[in-house]
Amino acid sequence: MITAKSIGIKLTTARKGKNFSQATFAQELAVSPQAVGKWERGESLPDIIVLSRIAALLSVDLNFFSEQGSSPVAIQEKELPQEWNTSELDSIDKKKKHNWNMSESNWINVDFSGIKNIQERFYSANVKKCQFIAADLSSVEMKSNNLDLCDFSQAKLTNMLIQKSNFAQCSLKSANLKETEFLSSYLSSCDVTKSDLTKVLFAYAGIDKLNFDQVELNRTAFVNTRLSNVQFSGTMDRCSFEKCSFSKVTFHKVKFIQTFFKYNDLKRVKFIDCEADRLTYELLKHGKADLTGISLV
Repeated sequence: MITAKSIGIKLTTARKGKNFSQATFAQELAVSPQAVGKWERGESLPDIIVLSRIAALLSVDLNFFSEQGSSPVAIQEKELPQEWNTSELDSIDKKKKHNWNMSESNWINVDFSGIKNIQERFYSANVKKCQFIAADLSSVEMKSNNLDLCDFSQAKLTNMLIQKSNFAQCSLKSANLKETEFLSSYLSSCDVTKSDLTKVLFAYAGIDKLNFDQVELNRTAFVNTRLSNVQFSGTMDRCSFEKCSFSKVTFHKVKFIQTFFKYNDLKRVKFIDCEADRLTYELLKHGKADLTGISLV
């Protein structure tokens, strides 16, 4: 007997066989990931038109979803119009632009890996234990969101405007954040290893328990930002710190290139085995930094 549960099991098997995440699979079908989840759990069924698109996307025929693969699936009496073939449905789907509205929602343990075409505004959401691996959120405006234990590894997060949002224990490993602005936002215990922070702005922000190791810091700016339990290493090229507060901050084996320090109290900042050009060295001295750990090059 064909049941919603048996169809869901076959759908899950075929989707994973094609290496689709639920999010990317849903995006290809222009439906929500929740809908895909309900189908796979056997809580609901797609209609015959959507099922035909699913079969085409997974490179199977409709008999695949039948019991023992020998009879067609009878989900609804409505049949696929004969004048519509699979290629025409694909053409219609490609012409249909689908932007997801993820605002004002609670997202928990959802796989959004590879997602793109999110609406330009992503507001007032609570996001926990979600995966955005290799997702494209470029140019998205994010505001008043709480993100906890999320994975943005290898994601494209360029040219974003992130306001009044909190990132806690999130992975940003190998993420591209070029020209993104963090305004009045807070990052805590996040992994930014091998991320690209070129031309990123942190303004009126908070950064706690971060290790900027193997990070691209090029023209990265920190303005009116509180840094605590933070360590920097590697090259800092034309970066700037203006009106920042420092608590338990260490620069370890940093090579400073024309890095700008203004209106900062650097007396409690640790510099260990660092190098600085003449301009940076003078600015650090003006900020009352301990220069014993800095060599002039």
